[in-house]
Order: sequence, then structure tokens, then C-alpha cells
Amino acid sequence: MADLSTRYMGLTLRNPIIAGSSGLTNSVDKVVELEKAGAGAVVLKSLFEEQIKARVHTSVVQSDASYSYPEAEDYIGNYTKENEVAEYLELIRHCKAKVSIPVIASINCISLSEWLSFAVKIQEAGADALELNVFVLPSDPKRSGDQNEQVYLDIALAIIKAVSIPVALKISYYFSGLAKTTLKLSWTGIKGMVLFNRFYSPDIDIDKFEVTSENVLSSPDEIFFSLRWVAMLSARLHCDIAASTGVHDGAGVIKQLLAGAKAVQITSCLYIKGNGQIQEMLKFIENWMVRHEFKTTNDFIGKMSFKEADNPAAYERVQFMKHFAGIE
Repeated sequence: MADLSTRYMGLTLRNPIIAGSSGLTNSVDKVVELEKAGAGAVVLKSLFEEQIKARVHTSVVQSDASYSYPEAEDYIGNYTKENEVAEYLELIRHCKAKVSIPVIASINCISLSEWLSFAVKIQEAGADALELNVFVLPSDPKRSGDQNEQVYLDIALAIIKAVSIPVALKISYYFSGLAKTTLKLSWTGIKGMVLFNRFYSPDIDIDKFEVTSENVLSSPDEIFFSLRWVAMLSARLHCDIAASTGVHDGAGVIKQLLAGAKAVQITSCLYIKGNGQIQEMLKFIENWMVRHEFKTTNDFIGKMSFKEADNPAAYERVQFMKHFAGIE
């Protein structure tokens, strides 16, 4: 029997498949089902900074009390915020009581805000690790790339000082110097980096004149962008890497592990094919390991990374050449 266990952020996972943050991880029952299905770990559905701020605003606007007492607005806002946080902490505690696989909490943040105290509460609630999903869209022409990148560094450094549980950053590829930025982030003391987060993709309904969303779920074709960067960065960063987006089958998991990822997050394939897809993926990985005589995942993790590959230049080649395309 092949040993599918892996180490990610200092945590021992029975296998490298992590159920990513989504509606599939927003309740105790769903997390229990994912453990039964074979997931090596779960990332709980993110608590969004923007979502909390929006609910605080709505609560204040809808309350008549805010017109009567100067202190009411702060009270209502704090109550709403604390209620949101309390529900999330309860989710962590209940999940930890019901499952034995690692439970990773998740915060989707765009600023330091009050996440420092929240991070401490997450740790006290028993989360095995914390994933910070950070994204600053570089759309403000008045802000430099260095200023945008500093937001990531400030958040990481502050959270690392506040908690002792492992912290991972889930980031995007929107950096002018992705390799340099990820290296700087890995120096902060984070234990993991997730490449990459998935975005809300705006579209336009040309009849209703409304902004809508498209490409909510990933496709298998989307694996190739993260695969390139996992391979190029895995041996250079001072933290573990988890691959995310575009992994829909066992072959996709193997590719990311060969590139150097210690774990792989999946979500879209679970929405499309159900939790049973985890077992299908695990069977594929195990059969592949037996066929190639790998006893443990450590025997092949990183085997095809930029550092170890026979032709590392292939990861850096970006131009579409007829030599590879097979066409004139």
C-alpha cells in the first residue's frame, strides 16, 4: 500500500487533498461528510471583511435607535460584528469536536482592520491553522505596486506576531514581480502559501444592462497557470505551497505534487461531481504511485519542479512557438 500522507505547514495530513474554502465547508455536517469522503483537511468557508462591514452598515441603517442615541451606531455595529465572529468561532469549535482531520480557518481580508484580535480568537477556538485570503486589486492609479504589496506584508507580519498556529497566505498572481513578492512574503514567518485564489469574474448582461458574474467554477484547463508557478517557486520559498484552482482529477493532484506542492486544494470538482470524487482521486494517486514504485508522497513531491526538472526552461517559456504547437 502506498503512503499518501503529507506534511503541510507542519500539519500531518492523511493525504494531500484539502477541501478548499467554499459553501461546502460552511457547516459541521458538511465538514463531517468531507472527512468521511476522504479529505485530508478542510479550509472552512471564509469570513469576509467586506461582508462584515456591509452587514454592520445595513444593521445601523435599519435601526431606528441610531437616530435617537449618538452611541447607538457604534453599539449596533459592534454587536453585529461580534455576532458574526461568534458564529464563526462556534463553527470552528464544533468542527474540531466532530472530525479528526485538520481544520483550517479562513479570513478574507483587504486590510488589518480588527483581524488581529479575531485571529487570536480563532486560535483559542481550536483551529489547527489559519489561511488569510488576501487580495488588493491593483486598480488605483495613485497607488504604486510597492504600496499594494506592502498591504500583504503588513497583514502577514502582524498576524504572525499575534498567533502561534501555522498561518498561510492565499494570494493572486496580480504582482509586477510575483517571484520576488512571494519570496519576501515567505520571509515573514508564514508556514504556507496557496497559489492562487479565485476571483469574482464580472460579465455584462447586454439586455438587462446588469453586471453579472461568470466562470464561478474552475475548469481543468486552469491548472496550467498555477502549475507553472508552483514548479518555479516551490524550491525557492521559505514555506510550503498548496496548489489551488483547476485540479479536477487525480492526475491534476499528481502534477501539482510533482511541481512541488505539499497539498492541493479542490472545490469546483466537488461542486460538479460530488464528494465521491475525492475517493476517485485517491485511488488514481495510489495506483499511479504503485505503478511507478513510489512508497510515499515525499518520494516524488518536487520531482518535476524548476530545480529538479531536466528541462527547467520549459517553465519559463511563455511565447507560443510552432515548435511546440506542431503547426505552421
